[in-house]
Amino acid sequence: MNYKDYYAILGVPKNAAAKDIKSAYRKLARTWHPDANPNNQKAAEEKFKDISEAYEVLGDPEKRRKYDVLGNDWQRAAADASQRRSYQQGPQANVGGMNFGEQSGFSDFFEMFFGGVGRRPGGPAGGINFGGQRGEDLELPLNLTLLEAYNGETKSVPLQINDECPRCHGSGTERVHVCSACGGTGRVLQTKRFDVKIPKGIREGQRIKLAGQGSAGPRRGPRGDLLLIVHFLDDPRWERKGDDLYLDVPVSVYDLVLGSDVQVPTMTGEVTMKIPPSTQSGKRLRLAGKGMPKLKAGGFGDEYVRLIGQVPLDLDERELALYRELAQIAKAKATH
Repeated sequence: MNYKDYYAILGVPKNAAAKDIKSAYRKLARTWHPDANPNNQKAAEEKFKDISEAYEVLGDPEKRRKYDVLGNDWQRAAADASQRRSYQQGPQANVGGMNFGEQSGFSDFFEMFFGGVGRRPGGPAGGINFGGQRGEDLELPLNLTLLEAYNGETKSVPLQINDECPRCHGSGTERVHVCSACGGTGRVLQTKRFDVKIPKGIREGQRIKLAGQGSAGPRRGPRGDLLLIVHFLDDPRWERKGDDLYLDVPVSVYDLVLGSDVQVPTMTGEVTMKIPPSTQSGKRLRLAGKGMPKLKAGGFGDEYVRLIGQVPLDLDERELALYRELAQIAKAKATH
């Protein structure tokens, strides 16, 4: 059993404030969550477990104090703890050749010092009290398209969380022994689907909270919360700024010079937009109310359409002659 440097795992100094520890945990959990690493899921899962274990200790003042006190004496303390457990549990501490702590959601090091094995109050002799704790709050990315945010759809999202162990139903025990599926933690890592209601007009970086939908608490503890951080996928057509949308539309020089009606895409389908005569390439025209829904104020933003003039290609000789004539007229006007 190796010593776990929880401070190094979270990348914080030993005198870090509680808020800095929490901030470091949230950042690392988002980075290393298996769902965010589909091409390296196994390694990400192991890293995610280490990060969760480190925060389980350093995020709890009492556990952190105990961990800090251990310091360089952790091996001697481990021997003492092992002796006490052997005395308390007797021969039933070994289940099917597996010592308590193996196959657990946390490491042997964690289980040795923070597993909390003892007699279950009011339970049968040899019972195990796992002392339920609240599960971790999870912050995970939620990738959306602009259209999903416009319509306010309900999105089915697969997420990997620590869920209640299906074998022992979260108790951590089976037939008074340590559960062989979860190693006594009462939970296992599983993929679950969540139906998430997307508020119309939600913006980048905003959060959707699913109360009580985070990690299951160890040994039937209450669930934490699930916080989904909104991130928008790049859109091939629109750029969003606040509640307004920006779009480039290619048009011919004839449309710019003579004026024209052109079809422009919006979130609800194409609409007809009028281009006034003698419009310069690069000019923006506004389509009022064709932007994103305003999350709290009601109504909609606007859509701004930038007209990009296109030079005509494959001109025949007659067309080229007309352009030369136009160029001569323009040159003559400029000299007067």
